[in-house]
Formats: sequence, C-alpha cells, structure tokens
Amino acid sequence: MKKGLSILINILLFAVIVFLAWQVVKSIQAPIKFNTEQKARETKVVERLIDIRNAEVLYKNANSKYTNNFDSLIAFCQTAEIPIVKIVPDPTDTTFTRTINDTIGYVKVMDSLKAGRDNFNISDLKWVPFSQPQQNFELEAGTIQRNGIEIPVFEARTPYEVYLANPGADFSEKEWNQRRDNVKAEKESINRYAGLKVGSMEEATTDGNWEKL
Repeated sequence: MKKGLSILINILLFAVIVFLAWQVVKSIQAPIKFNTEQKARETKVVERLIDIRNAEVLYKNANSKYTNNFDSLIAFCQTAEIPIVKIVPDPTDTTFTRTINDTIGYVKVMDSLKAGRDNFNISDLKWVPFSQPQQNFELEAGTIQRNGIEIPVFEARTPYEVYLANPGADFSEKEWNQRRDNVKAEKESINRYAGLKVGSMEEATTDGNWEKL
C-alpha cells in the first residue's frame, strides 16, 4: 500500500514538474512569438503606407496639395500620367552652365506605383492589412505655416488596435490583447504614436515613424 502511494505521489510530482516546465517555456516563447507576429503584420502595413506616401507625393506634384480623400487619391492614380523629364544643356547658353528640363514622354501613375508587382491593386490602397472587419487608414491633409509660407502636409496612420486586433496563432484573445496593450502603453509612455504612420500634420515631412526609430 505504501509502495503504491509512493508511486502515485511520484507520478503526480512528475506531472507537476512537466506542467511547470511547460509554463516556463511558454512564458519565454510567448513574447518572442508575439514580436514575430507583430513584425510580420507591420511589414505589410508599412508597404501599404509607403504606397500611400508615393501616391500622395505624385498627387501633390500634379495638384500643388495633398488630399485627405482616398477616393480622390485612387481615382488620380488610376487616370493620371506623370512626365518623364530629361535634363539637357541649354542650347542657347554659350557658357555651358545652364540646363533645361526636356519632357520626353509620360508614364501612368499606376505603372509608377506598381513597380513590377503583379499583385498590386490600387483599390486596396485605403485598407489596413489584417484589419477585421476591414478598416481604412486614417488620412488627413492640409497646410502648416513656416516663415509665413503655407506648406502642404499630410498624414496617414493606423493604431495597434486595428492591425493587431485579432489574436495570432497560439494566443488566447485575453493574452494577445494584454501583450498588445503592453506595447501600446510602452509607446505612449515615451509620447510616441501607438501604431504606424507616415507624414505629419505638424511638420513638413513625409517620413514614416518606423524610419525614425
């Protein structure tokens, strides 16, 4: 009887040890898995923000301002063309120091943005990857004053809650949300935007915040 009880106790102790070891391994792997999933999603979000930036810059070059309307931006990309400019010496300049811009053709904005990507769809420009249900990027445009000059600016952004809304594999909703909220709190504690954005409504820049880390 005592021997049987001893065996049972040993089995229970072994089970407890295995469970605790598994919990330790899980606690170590969980933040690594979360960071891996976060970076994978942010890679796609950044790609989309870069496309928005490129489209906005081309829109501004054609219209002398940015737009805060995705429908207008997408329509522009679908129909507009941009000149191909070649810089050549000014034939009237005998000093050979002046140049002129010679337009040698035009290229469609769509072709410029697509850049060889077969799966590029301009209609997806406004959608945040991994958002469920689908949500738009937040898009603003306007001007700021610098030395009495009106400077066009724009900003496109999306917070963690949008593209990190749904749990990754191996995460419960509660655990996933807690880790996402921890990342958000860390950003906010140093006065940084808790998400990804490009451009700014406060300064004349087209940088993304991932480029400033």
